[in-house]
Amino acid sequence: MLDYKKLAPAILFIFGGSGDLNYRKLTPALYNLFLDAAMPDQFRIVGIGRSEFTDTDYKKHLKEGIDQFSRKKADAESWKNFSTHLDYIKMDINEKTHFEKLASVVSEQEKKYGVHPNIVFYMAVAPQLVPVIVKHLSGLAFCHDTKTARIVVEKPFGHDLESAREMNHMLLQYFEEDQIFRIDHYLGKETVQNILALRFANAMFEPIWNRNYIEHIQITASETVGVEARGSYYENAGALRDMIQNHILQLLCMIAMEPPVSFNSNEIRNKKVDVLKAIRRISFDQVQEYAARGQYGPGWVKGKQVPGYRQEKGVDAQSNTETFAAVKFFVDNWRWQGVPFYVRTGKRMRVKSTEITIQLRRAPSYAFPKEAIETWRPNRLAIGISPERDIMLRFQAKRPGQSVVLSPVDMVFNYKNAYNGEEPEAYETLLYDVMDGDATLFMRADQVEAAWEIVMPIINAWQNRKLLDFPNYSPDSWGPEDAEALIARDGHNWISQYS
Repeated sequence: MLDYKKLAPAILFIFGGSGDLNYRKLTPALYNLFLDAAMPDQFRIVGIGRSEFTDTDYKKHLKEGIDQFSRKKADAESWKNFSTHLDYIKMDINEKTHFEKLASVVSEQEKKYGVHPNIVFYMAVAPQLVPVIVKHLSGLAFCHDTKTARIVVEKPFGHDLESAREMNHMLLQYFEEDQIFRIDHYLGKETVQNILALRFANAMFEPIWNRNYIEHIQITASETVGVEARGSYYENAGALRDMIQNHILQLLCMIAMEPPVSFNSNEIRNKKVDVLKAIRRISFDQVQEYAARGQYGPGWVKGKQVPGYRQEKGVDAQSNTETFAAVKFFVDNWRWQGVPFYVRTGKRMRVKSTEITIQLRRAPSYAFPKEAIETWRPNRLAIGISPERDIMLRFQAKRPGQSVVLSPVDMVFNYKNAYNGEEPEAYETLLYDVMDGDATLFMRADQVEAAWEIVMPIINAWQNRKLLDFPNYSPDSWGPEDAEALIARDGHNWISQYS
């Protein structure tokens, strides 16, 4: 059983309660929290949607999602107890008067609990629906209680810098920043959170975590699948927007941030913003030097023929959208001056993996005989985020025997082998934190806008320069040649622990 502190009574209103996100992620996460005794003793989960559901049908629908997607399946007794906390309200979000139904729920539960509960509004809806919901919510008196009322907004946080600013302005018209939880599920992964523990709880790492000892850093987030049924969405996103602007830049922040003086949510987020502000801005004319893009074509994966991106449903036959992106970033501060951060992400790649590699500078080898250093390799720290959850430290060791022959060996920590029981899913961690009012793992307005400022020159350059060689990489590969050239120009090569 995982260790959780007891939470105050809570009501969760899920807009999009009949939708896919709630079906696949949110209700399964809340059910797992319930099984782990992490939910408040008194709570209500209210799904809000346009679909017609009876109380029985709605609960049956959610149970099917748990049976299919939850890490723990629904046994009869636990489901019976959990389902007593579920409700469904059919609502038209364009009708302001319909929001009085929510006030009635809060009033009823407040009387039942004997205390005013924490109230969470989860926006599991399309981004264009959020403004009207937020505006109508602001008319409810209890939404102005900054200590108990919270709103959760799913990514994407805008389509570009301008729309992100507009979205933040809209949210801050009606809610205070402390009430707004911009959720990025990547930050809820145990292995991502462990980066801070690795760095700041171990005296052996932080003294060498700088430009004097680290040669370069790589972050890879690769997927073996194509865009599948998301072609229409992906056409307006692309790899840079979909992955680098949010997930990968957040990983970069955790690797590059300065030590916090406390684990207060704003202290952690301040340190991340400092990194984003220090990332060197790439001018329009420099994009070709610092970034590479690709688009997968048709081919074969494990004996099965797969279509190219332009043949996917909902995709323009002449699409210029990138399904692969690689960028070289520099963090211009005292700690990281001159250390390149290479990041890449792509669809239809050779392996599914999210990993971080910290490559240290080579140790001097002059003291060893020539034959001893034929397999000499620099020290390396590799952090596996998913699907492998591990940390690997590579160092040099002498082979057994009379001769002095060195070779690299790996010391590996693996979550699966080190800990008993299942790890909580990312949404479990994040939903628990929302109910607890802990915003450490959530994006603040200035973080969102700073991340968009970094990638906008690349987005603008790629939109204005249509590539004639798309598609330029085959499925089951590591992407286009331009990505290899990007890192090879500096004398390095892409690293994957799992290829």
